[in-house]
Amino acid sequence: MIRFILFLSLAAIAVPAAAVPPPPPVSPDSRGISVWEPGPVLCDGQAVKPISVRRPDPAMTWGVDRDQGPPIAIRFRIDAQGRPLTIDDSAANGGNYAQDIAPALAASRFPAGAARQGCTVFYSRRVTRFADTPVDNLIAYSIFPDNGPLPEAGWRAIRQPGSDCLTNPQPQALVRVSPDFAKLPGTPGVRDWTMIAFDLDKRGRPVAARTLYGTGNTALDAAGVKAVRASRFTASARTGCRFPYYRHPVKLVAPEGPDPESLRPAGSTCPDHGEWARRPVLTYPDPYRRREIEGWAIIAYDVAPWGETGNIRTLAAEPAAAFGRQAEQVIRSAAKPASASGYTGCIDRVRFVLDAGKAGATAEQQD
Repeated sequence: MIRFILFLSLAAIAVPAAAVPPPPPVSPDSRGISVWEPGPVLCDGQAVKPISVRRPDPAMTWGVDRDQGPPIAIRFRIDAQGRPLTIDDSAANGGNYAQDIAPALAASRFPAGAARQGCTVFYSRRVTRFADTPVDNLIAYSIFPDNGPLPEAGWRAIRQPGSDCLTNPQPQALVRVSPDFAKLPGTPGVRDWTMIAFDLDKRGRPVAARTLYGTGNTALDAAGVKAVRASRFTASARTGCRFPYYRHPVKLVAPEGPDPESLRPAGSTCPDHGEWARRPVLTYPDPYRRREIEGWAIIAYDVAPWGETGNIRTLAAEPAAAFGRQAEQVIRSAAKPASASGYTGCIDRVRFVLDAGKAGATAEQQD
């Protein structure tokens, strides 16, 4: 459950974001997997070696043979703890399935020490047909299919050559064991996953279980192998079986922000605490919700005599500009009570807060 807190306002009610319509039908031959690869990080012209730069999640795309366009530049700063902040994601706020670039950067880490300003990283897009896509990218997309299910061509590329695990009649799970996800360490802002490969003996007992691919969460890898070994299937010797588990991200809380009053515009005529005649419509920036990244924004605005808000602008937002854009929509959707002359220089802080979710889950493999 997602909670939204609008400071200096009445308690707010969350409403779900509008559903994204499915893409139009296209030729299967034009589909593939799109990934954005980060390049070197420069801060004030000096190379900075990261502890970890999280790769954006792969996406299914249409138009594999089209020009993929130039690299995307993302500008940001690094605080003394090594966290990327003040991420200017405007260059990725469009098409080309670039929505996860800035959230992935927000989940990255750099060495602690002196804060750094003027940082830039370029992301280059690479699109491949399913048969040419690295298997780990295909598996990652199949577990988190954000823009449509992986088609049969993708599953063919995933399957191990010579595997008969999915030959009909397919072995059915009699006992499916899952790891105790709540006891496993997670990664802030990262959806960890592991793909376990195994065979079945003639009694339907998993043998030769091992980690095939994953995000490098060794505890999840080990727990996945243990869970598969304890599972049981219908009696039938098979080879090349696979099963994934994933763990939800550890919530990445927003950094501390300034007192909104310190940013109040000069000459403000807005009351310190005002009621809403039309309460704000609140939605969470979805790419950050998927990675469980929280944020905030401080918004300034004016109010017309009839109560509508206008001249809306972001004064500060963290960890990325997306929270400012979303907060502007929050204020734009609201209205104050009518007044004789309206107000100028109003200010509000909008906090985007996530409740704790499930620790992890299994992901049924499709044939």
